[in-house]
Amino acid sequence: MGNKVLVVDDEKLIVKGIKFSLEQDNLVVDAAYDGEEALEMAKSNQYDLIILDVMLPKIDGLSVCQQIREFSDVPIIMLTAKGEDMDKIMGLEYGADDYLTKPFNILELKARIKAILRRVTHVENVSDKKKIKTNGLEMEISSRRVFVRGKEVNLTAKEFDMLELFASNPGKVYSRESLLNTIWGYDYPGDVRTVDVHVRRLREKIEENPSQPEFIHTKWGVGYYFKD
Repeated sequence: MGNKVLVVDDEKLIVKGIKFSLEQDNLVVDAAYDGEEALEMAKSNQYDLIILDVMLPKIDGLSVCQQIREFSDVPIIMLTAKGEDMDKIMGLEYGADDYLTKPFNILELKARIKAILRRVTHVENVSDKKKIKTNGLEMEISSRRVFVRGKEVNLTAKEFDMLELFASNPGKVYSRESLLNTIWGYDYPGDVRTVDVHVRRLREKIEENPSQPEFIHTKWGVGYYFKD
């Protein structure tokens, strides 16, 4: 049985095309055509990835993404007919891991899906015993759980990957470009503002005072680093 994917779009021809193409790669594909249906399916099924259109009936895609993030860190790829940067950044703000602007090439979508599933599988294959503990922060790598001062915090897939990279290499300064390439991949079309958005969201979740960070620090003019 292949990985399970939920495709959410109110345009049935688009869903049909994506479903057919992904099933050629042995993925199991479910479909939803509005925001309410998508939320119900996400709650009642265990998906490896969700492809989510921004413009949906009943509940819009950004709200669906935000609500899914309240109970799951499943990777989410947003689809949007709008090309403005703010729409893309907004999608990331709401917890999306990646985005594609319509019309898109199905081969590009499949490449993004493979990259995300490969990263998730790699993390799952890490020893169950692997943990990172430092100064009140604890990461359980295999279960992808994070605790700060004993309290669990919910991170998106990209936020977790970024924190793991930082915490595994304390003191090493990563430029925005290197973070973009390492976490999102060399063929990712976004820009360095994507990194800044994720760092800010990560700080809001793990720092007691995000404006005076304890863990993720800024090296002005260079990038970011983790201080243990």
